[in-house]
Amino acid sequence: MIFHLDLDAFFVSVERILDPQLDGKAVVVGGDPDGRGVVAACSYEARSFGIKSGMPIKTAFRLCPKGIYLHGHGDEYRRYSELVEDLLKKYAPIIEQASIDEFYVDFGGCEKIYGSLYLFAQKIQREVMDKLFLPISIGIGRNKMIAKICSDFSKPMGITYVYPGMEKDFLEPLPVEVIPGIGPVLQRELNNRGIYRISDILKLSGDYLFVAFGKYGRDLWEKANGRGIEVLSTAEHKQKSISKETTFEKDVISKIFLEEVLSILTAKVCHTLRKKGFLASTITIKLRYSDFITYNRSKTVKFTNDEKEVYEVALKLLRDANKRRVGVRLVGINLSNFTNFCFQEMLFIEEREKRERMLRAVDELRRKYGYSIIKSKGAGIDSI
Repeated sequence: MIFHLDLDAFFVSVERILDPQLDGKAVVVGGDPDGRGVVAACSYEARSFGIKSGMPIKTAFRLCPKGIYLHGHGDEYRRYSELVEDLLKKYAPIIEQASIDEFYVDFGGCEKIYGSLYLFAQKIQREVMDKLFLPISIGIGRNKMIAKICSDFSKPMGITYVYPGMEKDFLEPLPVEVIPGIGPVLQRELNNRGIYRISDILKLSGDYLFVAFGKYGRDLWEKANGRGIEVLSTAEHKQKSISKETTFEKDVISKIFLEEVLSILTAKVCHTLRKKGFLASTITIKLRYSDFITYNRSKTVKFTNDEKEVYEVALKLLRDANKRRVGVRLVGINLSNFTNFCFQEMLFIEEREKRERMLRAVDELRRKYGYSIIKSKGAGIDSI
């Protein structure tokens, strides 16, 4: 039996821990209502106004002008996600994290240890709330698809358990869009064919769905019949890149301002790089103009986690890309091609150790006072 644990309005829940005055209010995480961002998360109070994730912030503001709009605290979201994972590890050796706020856990055969799985789910739910102050919904089923649909079934703070063999009975009355993978486009195609509920799919043959929708039609037939993946993925997913980007509220013309923003973004990605114990060798900058034409420029160098070295390369790439007399909408930096150790570093180990100590001090200062307190001023200037 697989549990799908889904933290309810996770970003908003964390924001309410940081500021209890947000309790009971319409909260939207994603940015300023006058900006160009989108809704990353919203409280259930905000959802009552029609706001949903992925919606432009300006649209959300028109629907709920009295809501509270926040930029969010990404580091805190990651920290609380790790705390939830640590709590779950007490009960199960294998956990598959689907996203920052979703976890799959396999408790098959654990009834002799934990007793009723429904009552055990209640215990986990209470523990997450009592220790971390986070509401969580739990779905229980014989495969990942059923468990995920169950966790959405009675949000927030719900628990839904579908007994083995009851999958079709549970699914039949539900709308087709509850099936994972059915987005707005496919939903419209299904509705145009008179398919609104999962029971409508079950009236059709698998061959018809295959002809109509190709391979996904066959997959849709399997899902409508309650079949899905019954084992968790235990493979470690190695992080392939670290990136930061900023979308400006107004198009930017000043090259000096762009370079200062790039300096701060570089500091942030290099801090993350050092925190994870990585070195990177490929540096990529991203530049998007007001007409949405986007340039990406990359260069591969020796492995490093030093932001002075990274910024010197990134600055040259930015200057090479920023040749048009058009306002800039977005700038970003991406580091990739990681390693945990580089033999070249051994050649200058004493100098490197001094530099690492200095960079750790810089990280601590920025943690306390923000990234703007220390900045790289330009290529070739050893300001850090």
